Amino acid sequence: MPRLAPIGALATAFTEAGAARDWERLGALARALAPQLATLGEGGAWSRAELAALAQLRAAHDGAADACAEALDALGARLADMRNNKDGWIAYALSSDTELANHEE
Repeated sequence: MPRLAPIGALATAFTEAGAARDWERLGALARALAPQLATLGEGGAWSRAELAALAQLRAAHDGAADACAEALDALGARLADMRNNKDGWIAYALSSDTELANHEE
């Protein structure tokens, strides 16, 4: 059962990186996943325990993907809010510039 530990480590890594919102780590894990699984798959047929571990890895990966989607939605909403309030941001910036210029005189 030498494949159980690496599969479990991958699942833990995805779970932890997703919970921490560590996008760089999640990207690296996602890029490395297919080659790692291919290497593990060279070990022959999967045992029942290995298939269960792979299902847990899939769930961890799906959870991390959900965290990414939630963060993307939140960022999209923030950008839309900024875009909708662009005139206010510009007015504030111009007002601040004018105040600074008046104080410097």
